[in-house]
Amino acid sequence: FTVFAGLEECIKLIANFKLTEEEISFICETLPGSCEEGFVKYLRNIDCSDVEVYAISEGTVVFPKVPLLRVEGPVAVVQLLETPVLNLVNFASLVATNAARHRLVAGKSKMLLEFGLRRAQGPDGAISASKYCYIGGFDATRWFANNVAAGRLFGIPLRGTHSHAFVSSFMSPDEILERSLHRSDGSSTCEDFVSLVQSWLSKIQWAKALGNTVGETNQSELAAFTSYALAFPNNFLALVDTYDVMRSGVPNFCAVALALNDLGYKSVGIRLDSGDLAYLSGEARKIFQIIEKEFGLPGFGKTSITASNDLNEETLDALNKQGHEVDCYGIGTYLVTCYAQAALGCVFKLVEINNQPRIKLSEDVSKVGERILCRHPFNESKRAYVVPQRVEELLKCYWPGKSGKVREELPALKDIRDHCIKQLEQMRPDHIRRLNPTPYKVSVSAKLYDFIHFLWLNEAPVGEL
Repeated sequence: FTVFAGLEECIKLIANFKLTEEEISFICETLPGSCEEGFVKYLRNIDCSDVEVYAISEGTVVFPKVPLLRVEGPVAVVQLLETPVLNLVNFASLVATNAARHRLVAGKSKMLLEFGLRRAQGPDGAISASKYCYIGGFDATRWFANNVAAGRLFGIPLRGTHSHAFVSSFMSPDEILERSLHRSDGSSTCEDFVSLVQSWLSKIQWAKALGNTVGETNQSELAAFTSYALAFPNNFLALVDTYDVMRSGVPNFCAVALALNDLGYKSVGIRLDSGDLAYLSGEARKIFQIIEKEFGLPGFGKTSITASNDLNEETLDALNKQGHEVDCYGIGTYLVTCYAQAALGCVFKLVEINNQPRIKLSEDVSKVGERILCRHPFNESKRAYVVPQRVEELLKCYWPGKSGKVREELPALKDIRDHCIKQLEQMRPDHIRRLNPTPYKVSVSAKLYDFIHFLWLNEAPVGEL
């Protein structure tokens, strides 16, 4: 299956399609021979006012042989649209589909963050990837050192944490000069938050329930966590694997989180960016649960655990089989570069010219409860009668040109995402499983089957023996 995406960009292209004088001059200089003045005049006046575009709703799950768009208009104009339309649809649909596949493996309950800016194919690829990953079911794009632009342009939620460089840039807690932090309700101020953190670290180290698992932690890491919490007390999510996850990162996080808790703040959680994610997430969860019980902190055992580090469909599937305690995944390289499949093969075909069909889809629409004969497009022996319980007309007019037809409004990005998720939920499990999925059968009416084969036989050359 494929998640159809890129429609909005196609409509924007068509709505603004116009050549500038500079572009026309370049075309004339590039073409062999001299350009006639009539051709130059034609280029100056060319636009898409005579073009009509019918398309499937963006975010819809589609299958091979199902048309995504139908573009009607003067053949020269429509031919000029072929390459840009394919460019806008192929990558967008590929990324949205890749995102949807990751969502299906991760499950509904897990949060998915797009981490791909640094590995994407240039800034345009990165912006597009953030947008279409969101359509495909991702929850947010990473905000720290990543794609804030996508959040600004498209309203995509921003989530994230600090970097390893932030942690390693600190030497000790003595570097923190501004140490005060107001309570979450503003009722009072803790004048020395750094000392409060240190006192909680001491309590954790001496906690009998933790045994000897917590010793001396890295103080530069603790300083980084403390400084970050002072800046973002409502969004404290710590990257805990810069030095040692279990000996330093998790205990240091807990000390800061418990200090924030004293002042009425709730920490977000930790992020693991290396190592055995299944094992480390499980061990971190045990410590959170022990601390909840030891210090009487309801809910601390459910502190969120985020995992990143070159995740893909296979690693998510492997984590599920091993068992883990990860609540959120940050996925970058394999997501935005579509590593598993580099390109999507949508094509642009001429189906009718001067009212003469080269190949044409039937305009007959089936009716609910009306028995129809469905046929395999190519295999004449495969056919079946179907009584549809629901009928949905797929192609809607999104650009009427000057025809005066009613134009379908482009929905908001969040509505497209909701539509995509709803579409995926309606899919049969065997059609979307990772290994050996059942092919989704796309059939044609008997009338269309006969028409297609008539065209093929009529157009195919007859050889002589």
